[in-house]
Amino acid sequence: MMQKAIDAHFHIWRQKDQPWLVGPMVPRIFGPYEPIRRDYPIEEFLADQQGSGVEKAVYVQTNWAKEDFETEVAFLQKTADETGWPHAIVGYADMTVDDIRPQIDRLIKYPLLRGVRMQLHWHETPAFRFAAAPDQVIDPKVRANVARLKDYGLSFDLQLFPAQMKDGLTLVGENPETNFILTHAGMLTDTSDETTEAWKAGLRTFSAAPNLYAKLSGLGTFVHRNDPALIAYIVDNAIDVLSSNHLMFGSNFPIEKLWTSHAELIKAHREAVAKHGVAAEADIFWKTAEKVYRPV
Repeated sequence: MMQKAIDAHFHIWRQKDQPWLVGPMVPRIFGPYEPIRRDYPIEEFLADQQGSGVEKAVYVQTNWAKEDFETEVAFLQKTADETGWPHAIVGYADMTVDDIRPQIDRLIKYPLLRGVRMQLHWHETPAFRFAAAPDQVIDPKVRANVARLKDYGLSFDLQLFPAQMKDGLTLVGENPETNFILTHAGMLTDTSDETTEAWKAGLRTFSAAPNLYAKLSGLGTFVHRNDPALIAYIVDNAIDVLSSNHLMFGSNFPIEKLWTSHAELIKAHREAVAKHGVAAEADIFWKTAEKVYRPV
């Protein structure tokens, strides 16, 4: 029987709510994106993943205007109330403000909120940057605000490149009561020896942190295709370093829809995980996400 799955990283949106989908096309980490400069409603996501074995899904924030952080979560909660999807929400909060608590106080009233994400990744390639600086992950305000998440029982989706992971460990290590989820398995940009060794070293940096989990998501981000061999390489190394009970599957739809179908994407992930056994399949496709995000 097919292992049931939780899709731990997906998006929906209305184009009008997304400044980056309304404004001019600019170079982005995932390449040209004209086909997704439109509405992507929950109904289309459900059609895309039909027959995939996905029974629950976790929505992750999509860069609405900063001042609309609550409107985004309210929209997703309303969508869930009306359709039954998603089953958990990761919202946005600006961790660079003096005190994040007024923002979290507004978000925590939505029953499906499980965590927050502020993208902190920085790379020497300008199109790959999001954070203001490579060390923003240990900015004093960011550290102080992340430390406040434990009082709300919220997780933090941590998006970093390998060169930032030493600083990332500082943040993770000083917040042992908070779960951190490394987005897109640490963002391997290419398969050169230098890049892969730096990526594996970055994962090893986090391997001793019991509160660090990683998403096997967005693995086509830098190659702009569904690449089963690359997915298998990332899965093999992530399991070796972090173990399957710290890993979870995420489709990153509709970004990955730019180059593949949901069916082909999850097929490649299932094949990559299958050789590691049924326990790994249960961890990666269900148990880890269930534990970390507590989907309803």
